[in-house]
Amino acid sequence: MSSPTTHKDIIIVGAGISGVNFAGRIQSLLPNHSYAILEARDDVGGTWDLFKYPGIRSDSDLHTFGFPWRPWREQRAIADGASIKKYIQETVQESGISRNILFRHKLVNATWEDGNGQWMLDVQSDGAMVTMSCKFLILGTGYYDYDKPLEAEIPGLEKFQGTIVHPQFWPEDLDYSNQNIVVIGSGATAITLIPNLAHQAHHVTMLQRSPGYILSMSNSDSPLLERLLPEWMMFRFLRLKHLFSLFFLYHFCRLFPGLAKGMIRSTTTKKLPSHVPYDPHFLPKYNPWEQRLCISPDNDFFDALSSGKASISTGTIKTCTERSIVLQSGEVLDDVDIVVTATGLKIGFGGGTKIQINGESLNFGDKLLWKGCMVQDVPNLCLVMGYTNASWTLGADATANLFCRLVREMQKSGEKMVRPRLDASEWERGMKETSVLNLNSTYILKAVDHVPKAGDRGPWKVRSNYFKDCWNAQWGSLVDGLQYGLPVRGKDKAL
Repeated sequence: MSSPTTHKDIIIVGAGISGVNFAGRIQSLLPNHSYAILEARDDVGGTWDLFKYPGIRSDSDLHTFGFPWRPWREQRAIADGASIKKYIQETVQESGISRNILFRHKLVNATWEDGNGQWMLDVQSDGAMVTMSCKFLILGTGYYDYDKPLEAEIPGLEKFQGTIVHPQFWPEDLDYSNQNIVVIGSGATAITLIPNLAHQAHHVTMLQRSPGYILSMSNSDSPLLERLLPEWMMFRFLRLKHLFSLFFLYHFCRLFPGLAKGMIRSTTTKKLPSHVPYDPHFLPKYNPWEQRLCISPDNDFFDALSSGKASISTGTIKTCTERSIVLQSGEVLDDVDIVVTATGLKIGFGGGTKIQINGESLNFGDKLLWKGCMVQDVPNLCLVMGYTNASWTLGADATANLFCRLVREMQKSGEKMVRPRLDASEWERGMKETSVLNLNSTYILKAVDHVPKAGDRGPWKVRSNYFKDCWNAQWGSLVDGLQYGLPVRGKDKAL
């Protein structure tokens, strides 16, 4: 391999909200470390630069989804994609992070050799391949494939002669005015699309195989706070308010699933128009928070149903014809112009980068995560993971704080290399394995072989408690489950 053209102490892959937040933490916690962000696209934003479907928005409040070191200042807690991207753009400019972003730089290969003691990177830039190196590699690439959608398994879809659209690659020139649209899916994307498509479409039908839970919530905080509190105090209060609301909701649902189901049913039934029954369209087969709850800001989804321009069908697709979808129940959705396959994302970690450690290829699905961020047996690498039960950025920020502390302590002790190691005796003591994406959504279950694993004890457990993770980032052990320096043969065993 040729000599590197660029060396940095830390290289971050991805200029989405996770990567930018990590950069902000490096600037404040590791000010003497050089860093760069590799971004394959032409702009910052990640998800919010990629997705263009009508109504694209967050499904978490921006007070907790936004940067903890630069508060979200709009009245709306749930924001549209364009506003979130603008917020990220303004953040990188104001903080100086923009000076360290390399656009149109896609990481293709990442190679580590213990004898070299650093990451060697093959980076594609404007059609040419350049070589870079770093001491620490941060993967802020999210958990899905940016280039390939999840292929929807819909019987007979190849016979359909209308337009087929995947939300991840929404055509900017698609004219759906006065069209009959069927959105297949029941997750956050479908719940977002229905009310937004209904404004211009002739009619929109949400076709779901099985329903999910939908919560309606107000999308603005009390203006009284602006009059009573100083700005800095108001933003801190709003962040804490939403933090504790998320924490309480999740744990209430998990501890009292029967009561939670009853409360959700009661509130949902009140918002439904009389012609839409709760059962079967809103009666899931699982308990709340076994899959992520969907949000309807300011009742927009239920208002679309009440308007008559949107409807729901629940059932399994038998086949498709040139202009219709036939369900196994015998119901037929006729005169369909557009089918939108909102059936989930294709799971992928590392942005498609091929990673090798000492000549061995890495498959994330074969490894456990140490404290939700470092990959078992992989030195000096951080996989930025958020939460599935709260705002993604909360978990990503806990990861950034933990990793920056680890690097700082390594600098003090003179250590150059660290990797998580799992003692083989943990399996002998009955440790159980699970996925770090601890939800049972279909698109996650399909990718189980490619998703990093977690254990049920110690530093290998799934993270789900922001307050606990903040404590751990500041004061938790940096010894348990970690090996510093070169591996000692015969003592440490990989999974």
